[in-house]
Amino acid sequence: MRTKQVPVLWACFLLWNLFVSSSQTANPGIKARITQRALDYGVQVGMKIMEEMAKEIVIPDLKGSESLEFLKIDYVKYNFSNIKINAFSMPNTSLAFVPGVGIRALSNHGTANISANWEVRAPLFQDSGAADLFLSGIYFTGIIVLARNNVGHPVLELQDCYVQVSHARVSFSGGLSVLYNSFAEPMEKPILRNLNEMLCPMVINEVEALNVNISALEVLTKIDNYTVLDCSLISPPEITENHLDLNLKGAFYPVESLVDPPFLPAPFELPQSGDSMLYIGISEYFFKSASFAHYVSGALGITLSTKEISNYFNQNTQGIGSLLSKIAEIYVLSQPFMLQIMAMGPPVINLHPNNFSLEFPASVIMLTERQNSTIEPIVSMDFIASTSVGLAILGQKLICSLSLNRFRLSLPENRHRDVKVVRFENILSSILHFGVLPLANTKLQQGFPLPNPYNISFVNSDIEVLEGFLLISTDLAHETVSKQQPNLHTWGGLNLLNRPWREQPTH
Repeated sequence: MRTKQVPVLWACFLLWNLFVSSSQTANPGIKARITQRALDYGVQVGMKIMEEMAKEIVIPDLKGSESLEFLKIDYVKYNFSNIKINAFSMPNTSLAFVPGVGIRALSNHGTANISANWEVRAPLFQDSGAADLFLSGIYFTGIIVLARNNVGHPVLELQDCYVQVSHARVSFSGGLSVLYNSFAEPMEKPILRNLNEMLCPMVINEVEALNVNISALEVLTKIDNYTVLDCSLISPPEITENHLDLNLKGAFYPVESLVDPPFLPAPFELPQSGDSMLYIGISEYFFKSASFAHYVSGALGITLSTKEISNYFNQNTQGIGSLLSKIAEIYVLSQPFMLQIMAMGPPVINLHPNNFSLEFPASVIMLTERQNSTIEPIVSMDFIASTSVGLAILGQKLICSLSLNRFRLSLPENRHRDVKVVRFENILSSILHFGVLPLANTKLQQGFPLPNPYNISFVNSDIEVLEGFLLISTDLAHETVSKQQPNLHTWGGLNLLNRPWREQPTH
């Protein structure tokens, strides 16, 4: 039980179950807004799960002594052990935001069926057997206070806890059960008293266990072989009467260096209106940090042989492979040659209403291998490819695709344009349009992972490009099929918990 999260609270931590870390950034790269509809759905799903999880709760033994005046017995020591919840129902449960504080949980008219072993000892006798206990009129209220600790983890605290069980009916079996059942009612009062004293401490212990689980979460998510993503909580949750906002770091870093990029995220605000369960705002900073991290890690460059390019183009684009042979004809080459495309800087990201664009500054060099095995450049030029970015949510990933708007080629200042270069420009433009972009889109189909903690999926999702950020509006659905949770301490072979956390940013 203590290794599981309390399901009724899942909506509150939907994005916290990404991987948490510390931050010095004033503005978030990602904002998430959880609405009342999400809490209502969380109650609907969570109660069903809790009814099953209640069967795993370990209830301490109920011990005590009572005088039975009607039997003229000064005291009877009793012990109810091996207490198991067989059925549990809280039909009237609600969650509501408490502005500036947290989330209030309220439940009443709950019932439970419990089985236990019993033992009684009196001065003149002792006996034991089994018992069934039916509890009704269960009432619970409390406020889950949400905060952030100094290393970026969310912290929960249960305040104003109050639990009251109004009625208990006990039925004994075994031993002299027929006799005990005839005067079971006096035993119900001490049972109720003991239960009401222990239930709030039990709930508080579960919240503390939940904090332990949260603090053990990974600090970073490995996205690919070059970058990791930090989605830590950078400030305490902002809670209003209608929603809860989470401000997340939302920054990419090269795998080998956790230095902040040399730019800061700009502030942005989520729209106030809407009827979705969850809203996620992803700022330009998120994408710019991804661009910068991939650039400095050397991911934005490739060198391909004629054979490699021809094989790819022949398999994926009819007729493009023959273009490479034309390059050889232009330069009358008998020896092998290679094409090297390298980024000259991080791709430039711009988000404007209904327009997500990316400009890729790069250089292209054609190289040849001479007979003495030396590599010699034949021709080189710079280019800028301007693309539009298409967006979609597929499964639990944000998928991007590129389409070429325009490209501009330029030679170094000391290089004269001749017929060979012009022909090479035309060939290169075809390679970019029909070869490089499809290759890039194939990689982009891997997508950016969206949070999917504890079998929660996005449904009825919509993406809108606004000024400076993307807005994802989505409802949520709980999957009944259990999925294996990621290892809490490593991801993809990286042990990032043992690394120095982060170097100071250089702005």
